[in-house]
Amino acid sequence: MDASCKTAYPYGNAIGGRGRNVFSVAQVFQTSRASSLLVLSLLPVIDTLMDSAYPSSSAPSPALQELAAEAAARQKKASGHSGRRTLPLRVGTRGSPLALVQTRAFLTTLTRFCPVLRDMGAFQEHQINTTGDQVQNRRLAEIGGKGLFAKEIHEALADGRIDFAVHSLKDLETTLPPGLVLACTLKREDARDALILSPGLAQSDPDDPYSALPEGALVGCASVRRQAQMLHVRPDLQFGLLRGNVQTRLDKLAAHQCQATLLALAGLKRLGMAERASIVLDPTVMVPAAGQGIVGVTVREDDVELRELLSAIEDYEARAVATAERSLLAELDGSCRTPIGGYAQLLPAEEGKDPKLHLTGLVAREDGSFLLKRSITGMPEDAARLGKELGESLRKDSPSDIFEEN
Repeated sequence: MDASCKTAYPYGNAIGGRGRNVFSVAQVFQTSRASSLLVLSLLPVIDTLMDSAYPSSSAPSPALQELAAEAAARQKKASGHSGRRTLPLRVGTRGSPLALVQTRAFLTTLTRFCPVLRDMGAFQEHQINTTGDQVQNRRLAEIGGKGLFAKEIHEALADGRIDFAVHSLKDLETTLPPGLVLACTLKREDARDALILSPGLAQSDPDDPYSALPEGALVGCASVRRQAQMLHVRPDLQFGLLRGNVQTRLDKLAAHQCQATLLALAGLKRLGMAERASIVLDPTVMVPAAGQGIVGVTVREDDVELRELLSAIEDYEARAVATAERSLLAELDGSCRTPIGGYAQLLPAEEGKDPKLHLTGLVAREDGSFLLKRSITGMPEDAARLGKELGESLRKDSPSDIFEEN
């Protein structure tokens, strides 16, 4: 267990004197009152499960009883009714193989931080079919655009059918529905895009990642961001719609429906398929989507205890770069047909100095005839401001019609 989870806690030993570090607040959580309140709100369920295994006549200390009472009061205020949480906690996710891998990896991280939740089978997976999953034969722009992989999940979270939800951050709108918040961002996987070639094609020029593609090659793609950046340097290329989960796209490529396709390298890595990437595209060549490679977790805004628990596994760097990229995206506020890219990274710190955040943003036309790319550098704590400033600069110097619905 991480040392941060073993910090001494003022309310001391195991609940009910059961010991065996099965449910010691000190051993489960960091010194966080709100995190402990979440655990205490689950006590009735945990007590039922543990009474037979670890009987004890010891009663919780007065201080612990006081904290438990506060947990109950806060839960009543948040939920609008008396009583405490019940297990399992319900986690919402899309049903694609990648979404499920990401959700289960997140739960592994969370239970590594708080082992008692794993031991008690505290989570129940709820797979939710989204509009983006249901419609596979049209571009997202044609069926409503933004948030199509999150809308139904948001609804389930808002009406209480699930307790929190796991998303690919690039699928989340920059402004979440009222009452929902992004409570946690996990460590970023490789943000780069990968070019996957059909058999027989190979890169002929090491300095040109697209040299493997013959003139007029057909590229299967559903992303206007990727399409615009490729067409800007290779206007001869042809593009056809290719949607579906990772394996579906690879199968279509193998069936010669196209000569190449592009996928997020993060998804390939998480699925154990990194070797399928023919060429990994540097962000200077292909600016990634805002939030690409980051998993985000949403909860209800008034769920203080869950928010506090999730904040304990928050990745600082992922939050900083995500904030910059999403701020850039929000400022540009393009239509779902607007090719927009955003990629931030923390630069290595100079000796005696704090690391700086470097953000690159891109705006283009879908046909690649216009492309503007700029960067800005500043302190990570100014991530939102940096994104806004870069977005303003890009918008100011781009044709206004690029940002209009058409």
